[in-house]
Amino acid sequence: MRAISQDVHGAPEVLREAVVPRPEPGLNQILVAVRAAGVNPTDWKHRSDGLFLADRLPLVLGWDVSGVVEAVGYGVTVFKPGDEVFGMLPYPYGVGSHAEYVTGPARAFAHKPAGVDHVQAGALPLAALTAYQAIVDTAQVGPGQRVLVHAAAGGVGHLAVQIAKARGAYVIGTASAAKHDFVRSLGADEVIDYRSIDFAEVVADIDMVLDPLSGDTRARSLGVLRPGGVLVSLLPGTDPDEPAKAAARGVRVETLLVEADHAGMNAVAELVASGALRAHVEAVFPLADAAKAHALGETDRTTGKIVLVVDEAPAGV
Repeated sequence: MRAISQDVHGAPEVLREAVVPRPEPGLNQILVAVRAAGVNPTDWKHRSDGLFLADRLPLVLGWDVSGVVEAVGYGVTVFKPGDEVFGMLPYPYGVGSHAEYVTGPARAFAHKPAGVDHVQAGALPLAALTAYQAIVDTAQVGPGQRVLVHAAAGGVGHLAVQIAKARGAYVIGTASAAKHDFVRSLGADEVIDYRSIDFAEVVADIDMVLDPLSGDTRARSLGVLRPGGVLVSLLPGTDPDEPAKAAARGVRVETLLVEADHAGMNAVAELVASGALRAHVEAVFPLADAAKAHALGETDRTTGKIVLVVDEAPAGV
C-alpha cells in the first residue's frame, strides 16, 4: 500500500510517498481503507523532532481517520466489513493513518454519520475528542456556565466553541480580528482580538478556560477564573508556583492529553448528526502532497482543519 513515510526528522520535505506492507487486523482490531485523514499540529511536531515517537523511524504519521472497514479481527462485534467509520488511533503510539490502510482498536472508532462525507469526518476525531474531553469529561460544563476558548478559530478551538454551545454555555473566544466573523458564526457570544486587547483585563467570572497555547496565556488565564473554575491546558505549564497560585484562588488546573475513546467518538458522532458540530476544512490535499499540507499548517495562519484524501493509486504503483 501507499503511505507517507519519513526516515529522518526535519522539515516537510522529509515526507515521502512509500510502498509499505498492508497491515492485518489483530485481536479486537479493524482494518480500515482510509478515505480521508486529518493533519494536526501534533503531526508536524512529531515530523520535526519526534516528540513521543523519536525512536520510531521510519515513521508513518496520522491519528485522524475516516474510511471503510475492510476486515475485522477476532473478537470484534461492533463493526462489519463495509461499515463507514471514523475515529482517532490511540495517541500517541497507535499512529499511522496517512496511508491507504490502517489498523486500530475497534473501539477507537464510531460509525460515520450518514450526513457527512469522509473529508468532514476525517477532519474531526483528534481535535473534536480533545475539545470534548476538556469541556465535557474534565470540566463538566453545563448550561449557563461561562467558557473562554483561546485560539477559537483553530482546529481544536473552533470545535470547542460548538461543543460548549451545545452544552448551553456562554462562550467567549479569542482570535485575530480577521477571524471574528467566523468565530461568531460558530455560536460564540463574544470574541476578543488577542492582538489588541488583553483578555485578562476584560474577562472575569469564567467557569472554564480551554487553553491550547500555554505559556503566558496559561498564566494569565488563572486570573479570569471564578472560584471553583477549571483551566484545561493542552500543553504543559512552565511555572513551578502554578499549583500554589491555583490553590490560593480556589481553582483547578489540568493538562489534557487526548485519549482514544469509543464513547467520546459516539458522542461526537451524535453532535455531528444533530447539526451541532461541524469541522471547518481550510484545505484538502491528496495523500501524495502531505508535505504541502504540513507546510501550510506550519504557517499558523489556517482556520479550522487540513485534510489528506486517499485517491486511487497511480499506474505502476
